[in-house]
Amino acid sequence: MLGLVKLPVKVKAEIDLVLVAVTILGIWTRLSGIHFPNAAVFDEVYYGQFVSLYMKHVFFIDDSGPPFGHMILALGAYLGGFDGNFVWNRIGAAVVRAPSAPALSSSPPECVVFWRRPAGHDCVLCSEYSRNVPAWSLRVVPAVAGALSVPLGYLLVVELGCSHVAALVAALLLLTENSLVVQSRFMLLESVLVFFLLLAIVSYLKFHNAHSSGSGSSVSTWAWLFLSGAACACAVGVKYMGLFTYLLLLLLAGGHTWQVIGDRKLGNATVLCQVVGRGLALVVLPALLYLGFFYAQLSLLYRSGPHDQIMSSAFQASLEGGLSRITQGQPLEVAFGSQVTLRNVLSKPLPCWLHSHKANYPIRYENGRGSSHQQQVTCYPYKDINNWWIIKDPGRQELVVSSPPRPVRHGDIVQLVHGMTSHLLNTHDVAAPMSPHSQEVSCYIDFNISMPAQNLWRVDIVNRETEHEVWKTILSEVRLVHVNTTAVLKLSGVLLPEWGFRQLEVVGDRISRGHQQSMAWTVEEHRYGRSREQKERELELHSPTQIDVSRNLSFMSKFMELQWKMLTLKNEESEHKYSSSPLEWITMDTNIAYWLHPSSNAQIHLIGNIVTWSSANLGLVVFVLLFLWYLLRRRRKIEDIPHASWCQWTLAGAVCAGGWAANYLPFFMMEKTLFLYHYLPALTFKILLLPIVLQHLHHHLLRSSLHRRALGGLLLAWLTSVYLVHRRFCPLTYGQPVLSAAELGALRWRDSWDILIRQH
Repeated sequence: MLGLVKLPVKVKAEIDLVLVAVTILGIWTRLSGIHFPNAAVFDEVYYGQFVSLYMKHVFFIDDSGPPFGHMILALGAYLGGFDGNFVWNRIGAAVVRAPSAPALSSSPPECVVFWRRPAGHDCVLCSEYSRNVPAWSLRVVPAVAGALSVPLGYLLVVELGCSHVAALVAALLLLTENSLVVQSRFMLLESVLVFFLLLAIVSYLKFHNAHSSGSGSSVSTWAWLFLSGAACACAVGVKYMGLFTYLLLLLLAGGHTWQVIGDRKLGNATVLCQVVGRGLALVVLPALLYLGFFYAQLSLLYRSGPHDQIMSSAFQASLEGGLSRITQGQPLEVAFGSQVTLRNVLSKPLPCWLHSHKANYPIRYENGRGSSHQQQVTCYPYKDINNWWIIKDPGRQELVVSSPPRPVRHGDIVQLVHGMTSHLLNTHDVAAPMSPHSQEVSCYIDFNISMPAQNLWRVDIVNRETEHEVWKTILSEVRLVHVNTTAVLKLSGVLLPEWGFRQLEVVGDRISRGHQQSMAWTVEEHRYGRSREQKERELELHSPTQIDVSRNLSFMSKFMELQWKMLTLKNEESEHKYSSSPLEWITMDTNIAYWLHPSSNAQIHLIGNIVTWSSANLGLVVFVLLFLWYLLRRRRKIEDIPHASWCQWTLAGAVCAGGWAANYLPFFMMEKTLFLYHYLPALTFKILLLPIVLQHLHHHLLRSSLHRRALGGLLLAWLTSVYLVHRRFCPLTYGQPVLSAAELGALRWRDSWDILIRQH
C-alpha cells in the first residue's frame, strides 16, 4: 500500500489592527442606538414614501435620483418585515404652540416654523412610528455604509502613498465629524453615496498601484478595477451627484491609460488588452449596471401609482391597474369609424386630451382682435366625455366601423368628428386666441357665411419605423397635418382666459421643422363605433378585442421614457426654511434641525465639527498654494521635492482636491433648492486631503527635528480639540442626553445657527 504523504500547509495573514480598530469605532458611532428617535426625521418623510411604495410594488418616479438608492433603503425595510403601511406626512415631532405650552426661542425668532397642525388641537404632536415600522432596519443600511466609509478613508490615504499615521488621522477626522455621523444614522442616502464614491476611488487606486508595481496582469488586480466600475455605477445609481466623481475618475483613468499607450516596454497586444479591459470595467460595466437598476425597478414596481399620469399612455397601460384596466380589451388598430381620445405626447406635468365643448370663441378678444366665433377646441387635463372623437372617412357619411374594419394608415386623409356635438375639427387662416402667430383650431359650425369648412387632416405616423404603417392604439405617435394649410395640430401650452375655462390652447402651427412632441398625439382610449344614431352613440360601449400593450413596449422603450422624464421633469422649487447656498457651506454658516422632542430640549441637528471644517479649509488653501509654487518652480527646472514625491502630490491633489471641486463647484450652476447635506461628499474629500498636507509639511518642508517635534505637539493638541468639539456637540448629534436651555444656548457658536431652545 502507498503511504499517505503529509504536506505542511502554511497560511499567512496580514491584519492591520489600526484598520480593524477604526472599523469597529465606525460601526459603534454609526449604529449605536439608531432606533432613536422612533419617529420620522427630516427627509425620512421623503424617502419613507418611496419605501412604502416599493413594499406595495406601486410605480413612482423621483426626479432627484435613479432608483438604486431607493432600492437599498427598501431592502432594509424588506428585511425588517415592513409592510409599507405608514403615512409619511410629517416629521416626527411636529410642535404646535398652545396657549399654555412653554415658549420656544431662537434667533432669528421668526424662523421657528413647524409642521401640520390639525384643526381643533392646541397641543404638541408627536408622529412616532407605529409598531409595524422597523426603525432599526430602515436605518441600518445607511448606518453601515457610513461606518464603512471610515476605514475606506483610511485605505484611500494609504493608497495615495501616505503613512499609516496619516491614514489614522484621516480616519479619526471622519470618525469624529458630527455631520457625517448624523447623516449616517437615518434613512437618508448621502452616507450610501459617500461609501460608494470612496469604494470606487480606493478600488481604482489599488488597481493603479498594483499595475505600477508590475502585477497588472493578475486576476486580483483586475478585480479591483471592475469593483471600481461597479462602485461608480452604484454611486450614480444612488444619486446623480455621483456622476461628478465618476467623471473625475474617468479623467484620472484616461490619463493613466494614455501613459500605458505610450509605454514602449509593452507590446501592442498588451496595450490593446489594457485599453479594452479598462473600457469594459469603467464604461461598459457601469452602463450595464445602470440599466440593471432600472430593470429591477420596473420589475418591482409593476402596479399603477400616483405618478402614472406623467408617463405616456403606453407606459401607463403596461402597469397593473389604472389605465390598463381601461385599455384592456380595446381594439389595437384605429379604423374609420373608431371612437378615440387623443392625448398629447408632450403635455406635462399633467396629461391633457384633445377636447371640445358647447362654447364658442368670443367674437372679439380683450385686445379688440376678432375671431371666427366657431366652437372652441382645447386640451383638457382630465378625462371627460367631451374628449371623444370619431375618425371619419371623408368619402363616406357613416360614423361606424365597417365589417371588416378598414384600418387607418400613414398618409390617409381623415375627418375628426367631435362625439358629443357632431362638429368637425377645423382650422383656417384665422389667428389663434393666445398665439396670434399660429392658426385658430375650432369645430366648424355652419353660420351661413362665406367661411368654408376646412376639415381635412392627413395622418402622419412619426414612429412608423417601429410601429409600422397602421395607426395603433397607444403605440403610434401621430401628427395631424391640415390639408388646406399644411398646419400641424399642436398644443401651445398657453392657458386660455375665463371664457376658455382656463383650459390649454390648441393651435395649428405651420412651423413643422423636425419632430416636436407638442405636435404628436396618441390614441389612449379606443372603441369601434357601431351605433348610427347620436343618442345611441353617446351611450355606446366598446366591443372587446383583447390586446396586451405591455408586451409591445420593450424594456428599452420604458427605460428611455422613464430616464427622459427624470431628467426633464422639474418640480416647482420653493424656498425652504433650512435651504442654503454653497457659499454658506464652506464656513458652515448654516445648519438643519432634523428632529425636536415635543416636550423637552432633546433635538438633532446637522451640524459639523467646526474645528475639522476650518482645518480642512486651511489644508485646501495650503495645498493649492504649494501646488502652484512647485509647478512654477518645476517650470524653471527647479525641483524642490523628488519626482516621486511630486507624482504622489499631484495624484493626491487630483483625487482629494479634485474630488472636493467636482462635488462642490457644480452646485453654483444648479437652480434647485440646496441644503447643507449636499456638501458632505465634497467635505469628505477635503477632510482626506488634510492629513496628506500635514504629512507633506512634516516630510518635506520642516528640516529640523525641533520643528517636527513642535508640529507633532501642535497636531496632538489639534486632534484633542477636534475630539472635544465632537463630544461637545454629541447631544445634538445623537439627540441625547437632554440639555438645559443654558447648555443649548452655549452651543450656538454662530448667530446663524438655528438651535431651538425651550424656555421652561
